[in-house]
Amino acid sequence: SLSFCNTFLTLLRFLENPKETCPAFTVLSFSSALRGTDLEVKLMLYTRQNEDCAEELNSTASKYLDLTKKTTFIIHGYRPTGSAPLWITDLVHLLLSVEDMNVIVVDWNRGATTIIYSNASRNGKKVAEILKKFMDEMLINGASLDSIHMIGVSLGAHISGLVGQMFGGQLGRITGLDPAGPLYRGKPPSERLDPTDAQFVDVIHSDTDGLGYADALGHIDFYPNGGTDQPGCPLTVFAGLKYFKCDHQRSVFLFMASLKKSCNITAYPCESYRSYRRGKCTSCETFQPMPCPILGYYAHEWKSHLTQQSHPVTTMYFDTADEEPFCLYHYFVDIVTWNKGTRRGTLSVVLADGTGKKAESKVNPEAAAFQQYNHISLLVGFNQDFENVKRISVTFSTGSVIGPKFKLRILQMRFRSLTNPERPPLCRYDVVLTENAELSFRPIPCGVRKAS
Repeated sequence: SLSFCNTFLTLLRFLENPKETCPAFTVLSFSSALRGTDLEVKLMLYTRQNEDCAEELNSTASKYLDLTKKTTFIIHGYRPTGSAPLWITDLVHLLLSVEDMNVIVVDWNRGATTIIYSNASRNGKKVAEILKKFMDEMLINGASLDSIHMIGVSLGAHISGLVGQMFGGQLGRITGLDPAGPLYRGKPPSERLDPTDAQFVDVIHSDTDGLGYADALGHIDFYPNGGTDQPGCPLTVFAGLKYFKCDHQRSVFLFMASLKKSCNITAYPCESYRSYRRGKCTSCETFQPMPCPILGYYAHEWKSHLTQQSHPVTTMYFDTADEEPFCLYHYFVDIVTWNKGTRRGTLSVVLADGTGKKAESKVNPEAAAFQQYNHISLLVGFNQDFENVKRISVTFSTGSVIGPKFKLRILQMRFRSLTNPERPPLCRYDVVLTENAELSFRPIPCGVRKAS
């Protein structure tokens, strides 16, 4: 019959031209990793016209590539199991949701899939050369270096750096998401990502004590939670592969969260995470008239300031929650005590609004030494923000299980919102905290001595 003939012809056409289906990211197996793979690079283009079906590019001759628009390259890293990165599709969709651009996924899974990491690192250099050739063709056909943004994850960050170096640092932007540490620590700038590789280089370090790179590599380097252990990630190897991947991948999820704009994560310039946690680095003066930079995609709004500084490298610290959208809302708790002896301990705080909703401190300050008439400033983070705080509950703990219960006598306790500094501070005067016993009170505007 006619319908059978049509079906048969369609099948023949498909067999002759299977590319009519959507090209997919290369998926390999662990046995491929054991054997090792020869390098192959696939460039897969997504635009707002073909958001769900990639176009594989062999040259700039393309149905969808518009070289008058910005082009963002996404480059993955080492793939010891051969699987496809789970986050790629989401990142593509998020980028296209914020800007009408070309997004090119650089699939070099054949070359990144091997149990011998040094082979993948070597292949990374060849990937950079292939990308350089493709970009040369883009430039001939009307693209500008300014409009190129490379987002490199792990090894991909150093590949981006090598490409940028080949163009004399004239690429518009490179974002390094937890650039790889192994084989790159201590290497000269010519062999890794560094601030001279693009007009603007921003880096998120989330696993500096594991798979990531600890030192600053960009014009601005963000260190969430100090750059080491990320909240919500397993702390022991008993969690299996997740223990090795979770901290490392957090940089990607933080960057993706910034594209959703559900909340902005503000970061603060500081020489160390410890100083930041002690509340010593909350000034945004160096960025005036701008506020402190926000993490992720929109960090480029600080580009002109960061690239003109006499100190070209800026390290930024902040804390995050353990899950999306990752934002925390910070308060300073300023305390003056009148105990004769020194009391060492920690405070946990719960805020409540008029409706009874509560926010528990997610990042508690580290143990502090409370001394008579000494002013101590603690930085406390909450996963919710209340405009009108009606009740505050505080618990003091020394961590001691046996022995007497200590008391902390407080002359003044003041709560200042760091996230919203325009809000008036709240105070409480003359209270005694008994160890491990929650004290709940109604705060009053500072300067008023009598509590209602």
